[in-house]
Amino acid sequence: MTVTIRPADKRDILAVAELIEEIERFYGSTEIQPLEERRSQVEEALFGSPPLASALLVEDEAGDLVGLAAYSFLWPAAGASHSLFLKELYVRDTLRRQGIGAQLMNELRDLAAARPGCSRVEWMTDHDNPDARAFYRSLGFTEFEGKIVYRIDTNTA
Repeated sequence: MTVTIRPADKRDILAVAELIEEIERFYGSTEIQPLEERRSQVEEALFGSPPLASALLVEDEAGDLVGLAAYSFLWPAAGASHSLFLKELYVRDTLRRQGIGAQLMNELRDLAAARPGCSRVEWMTDHDNPDARAFYRSLGFTEFEGKIVYRIDTNTA
């Protein structure tokens, strides 16, 4: 299948909001926000002032949104440099194992390399996600054991 990978723009807000529901269900969530709330959050995150994140989108031949890579630039990384942090990589299950995820990872690497001062691309996956871990290993990436992730929900602190 031929796909197009491109940066998100404002005309994609609704389609990204719909894809986020699919991503949430993929991860097992049963409590899905109403579409209008998701749409508003996508608009603020990707196109607010300043934007909180960026996204590469994957379109199939029919122009339907079938994947995304959501990322942000973080500072500092090594020394005074910054990094591209991949928050979410998702390809619709019917299109997996066709090289689309690898294309997205290559695009992200190219974005980071083209940005002056960006020293690395970083991301995480769950320990109990063997498919994701195998995917990243298949691309030649090794797991970095040097960090422990902490998380606190802002509405419970």
